[in-house]
Amino acid sequence: MKAVHFGAGNIGRGFVGLLLHRGGYELVFSDVAGALVDAINAVDSYTVHEVGAGGADTVVTGFRALNSATDPDAVAAEVATADVVTTAVGPTILKFVAPLVLAGLRLRDPALPPLQIMACENAINATDLLRVEIVGLAAEDWDPGRAVFANTAVDRIVPAQPEGAGVDVTVEPFFEWAIELPPFGGHPPAIPGAHFVDDLAPYIERKLFTVNTGHAATAYFGAIAGIEQISDALADPAIEARVAAALEETSALLTRKHGLDAAELAEYRATILERFRNPALADTVWRVGRQPLRKLSRHERFVGPAADAAELGLPVDALVAAIGAALAFDDPGDAQSVELQQLLRTTEAAELTGIVTGLPDGHPLFARVRDQVADRQAVLAG
Repeated sequence: MKAVHFGAGNIGRGFVGLLLHRGGYELVFSDVAGALVDAINAVDSYTVHEVGAGGADTVVTGFRALNSATDPDAVAAEVATADVVTTAVGPTILKFVAPLVLAGLRLRDPALPPLQIMACENAINATDLLRVEIVGLAAEDWDPGRAVFANTAVDRIVPAQPEGAGVDVTVEPFFEWAIELPPFGGHPPAIPGAHFVDDLAPYIERKLFTVNTGHAATAYFGAIAGIEQISDALADPAIEARVAAALEETSALLTRKHGLDAAELAEYRATILERFRNPALADTVWRVGRQPLRKLSRHERFVGPAADAAELGLPVDALVAAIGAALAFDDPGDAQSVELQQLLRTTEAAELTGIVTGLPDGHPLFARVRDQVADRQAVLAG
């Protein structure tokens, strides 16, 4: 069996690639970073180090890497004979992956089973985004029998890596990879550690609205407090209380929207917060908080659950406070942070609220967020 994985970064090697390796797949990494591709090809194994309680080291073998920027034909040839294609490139990069996958599908022997494609991104229904790109490029040439597309929900914290780690990866012990089952028609891929579910939506939103919301909220409140490490930020009782309150609001939404059990969600929240406290994960508020414009967009970790909750008449005070903290994220090293602070200085509050969040001005959340924007503008104005 062979798997082609787009994105040879830390998530690709330390999570998706690791589980595919455990499933017995030959791994072909595809990336545009030439130095990383060369580093992977220079070794015959790498180690995934799990740090924290219950952690273990796993040696990964049976892989190679291709540079999709300089050798797209080789990537397409590998896709043509693969069993599985996965991605961990970021949702905005999927449009660049699509032509390579389509080229491989066009070379594929019709006698082979459909290619099983899963985008493993921090986004809702990312595989659907990739499918739309591929089908759009194929136009009238598209054959729906060529491939199977399944959405996934993935969760594993991979912090900034220690100096000199090479292609080894440090991760937390916890992980979750949920994959929707129906698209496979009774023949899902063999991936130890992944679990297949009939309805993925609750898993996607449980993860996005708990792990991603909580992680980013910790980062933004921590940055305001002048704290560098995520684990140190959550050790601050005031920050922990604010993050916990935001997650209580998202859990209330998940219970109302998906019928998830409140007690099970409370246990899940406790597990997530304990993961953030892991001092072995040397993660900074600056890394976790980067790209605030994306994180404040309509269907992301703050506005997404807060908008749904506001529409249902559920409390959103803590989520609105977290949105305010995100608006204050000021990191000169992050392009989106710089852009956000510039927009706050130059754009009227209501207009900026619409631009950043995608909310219409009649939405029940709009005025609450607009007030947070105005408060941040007042601070910047001195």
